[in-house]
Amino acid sequence: MTVPALRFTDPAGPDGAPLLVLGPSLGTSTILWENTLPVLCERYRVTAWDLPGHGDSPAATEPFTVGELADAVATGARELGGDGIRYAGVSLGGATGLELLLRHPGLVAEAAIVASGAQLGDPDSWHERAAKVRAQSTSSLIVQSGQRWFAPDSIAREPVLAGRLFHALQDADDESYALCCEALAAYDVRDRLAEIAAPVVAVWGEHDQVVPEGKAAEIAAGVVDGRAVRIADAAHLPPAEQPVAVTAALIAFFEGSAR
Repeated sequence: MTVPALRFTDPAGPDGAPLLVLGPSLGTSTILWENTLPVLCERYRVTAWDLPGHGDSPAATEPFTVGELADAVATGARELGGDGIRYAGVSLGGATGLELLLRHPGLVAEAAIVASGAQLGDPDSWHERAAKVRAQSTSSLIVQSGQRWFAPDSIAREPVLAGRLFHALQDADDESYALCCEALAAYDVRDRLAEIAAPVVAVWGEHDQVVPEGKAAEIAAGVVDGRAVRIADAAHLPPAEQPVAVTAALIAFFEGSAR
């Protein structure tokens, strides 16, 4: 196992503002958050990171865990802003956020876990997807991912961004994607949620079939200070599908949770 190398975007926003770190969903890149940035950057110094072999991050060649992804995020965040950051991540980025809270509790002041859970999917299914990508490339996942990612009418609302997200999936490094799948197969922090003391909001999409409401409710009930927020007319990529609603939910949570 090894801590993977991750690439962060240059922070944008007011000097001296709290650092907000944004994490991606598997198969996407920093563009997932693009339409939330104009408003978020008014209040925070915002940076986003890419998964190994996705976007601008270098490809991975060694296995890693979700916890080791969190270690890499912690290193990058400390280089950019030190302790007391805000964090928001989607799906695998959200799972990384929970591991970040567990492994680096002093680093994170508040965290939004979006379309994610304390455990995700079936291990056998993750291993099957990893094998499929190694054999057929990430291009073989385009149709299936479109069905999982987007609620009815989401692509019609955001056709350009949706297209760019499909290209990000197609361009992802096959081995890195497979290693992410294998990391998710081994990921399960359900029995450790009570160790998380920082305020957490679990955000779920109304039409998300991958991570339904129950996963958000489990996080909200399991951590010391948790709550859940529903995003209407969204499935598995709420920041791309409903950027206005997600931005409003994040600001309401971060400002309301400020200590």
